Amino acid sequence: MLFRSRKDLLVFFMEGAAKPCGVTSLFLQLAPAKKTQGVSDPVPELLAGDPVITEQLFNLKFSISPQAFFQVNSRGAEALYKSVGDLADLQENSTLVDVCCGTGTIGLCLADRVKKVLGVELVPEAVRDARKNAENNGVTNCSFFAGRAEDILYSILRDIDSNDIVAVVDPPRAGLHHKALGAIRNNLAIKRLVFVSCDAKAATKNFVDLSRPASKTAKGNPFFPVKIVPVDLFPHTKQFELVLLFQRLEDEDLEVGVDPAANPDHTEPNHGNSPGQADQTTQ
Repeated sequence: MLFRSRKDLLVFFMEGAAKPCGVTSLFLQLAPAKKTQGVSDPVPELLAGDPVITEQLFNLKFSISPQAFFQVNSRGAEALYKSVGDLADLQENSTLVDVCCGTGTIGLCLADRVKKVLGVELVPEAVRDARKNAENNGVTNCSFFAGRAEDILYSILRDIDSNDIVAVVDPPRAGLHHKALGAIRNNLAIKRLVFVSCDAKAATKNFVDLSRPASKTAKGNPFFPVKIVPVDLFPHTKQFELVLLFQRLEDEDLEVGVDPAANPDHTEPNHGNSPGQADQTTQ
């Protein structure tokens, strides 16, 4: 169907054939046919409805702007974030660093299990949503920072006064920028890293770089993948998310060597409804 004007769009979605879809927010974004490096797409124009939509995860409500990332399968997202929390082994004195945090979903869902949450996100609108979501849900131990992780993560990690820092990264398909990954690898207070990947093949370089021996550019002992949990957010498709737990090796591990076969439970499908429930196999 050809829409000749904004009025055509409004009539189609609000009064015409698409009215049964129940659209609550209608935006128009005129993106250029060819992207120019360094130039952002035009800001979406609100044609009708609310400027944000609201979704619920566990007992929290999230406001989402059109440019912010949010998992479209909310019940699947709960299973995903439950897996993240289970693998992270969070403690009351832990500081959770949520890299590529979007609207703050992972950090806010796990905030009651840690002392502090620090979120890093490229999209300013998503950071605004994250801060508002924290305020609306009465969560007071979260701070969110706007900027490229490769530019600001090092200074954020440097200023953390804690010996128990847990990193969670949920990057785009290609994985985390090598400078951001280096900031995590070189912070020796980070002993556990939970990596959420929607394309493990594309992110393989990240996994290898985390596991490289110490060098001038990679301080401390390497990380080692110890558990992988697949989560199916899109049933009846080949697409699924992987949640990988990386732990930093201790000196004694390097002396005797680490055998992945020593942990026969290294792959464990997971599906759940809340952070406190027992694991279930994904459907």
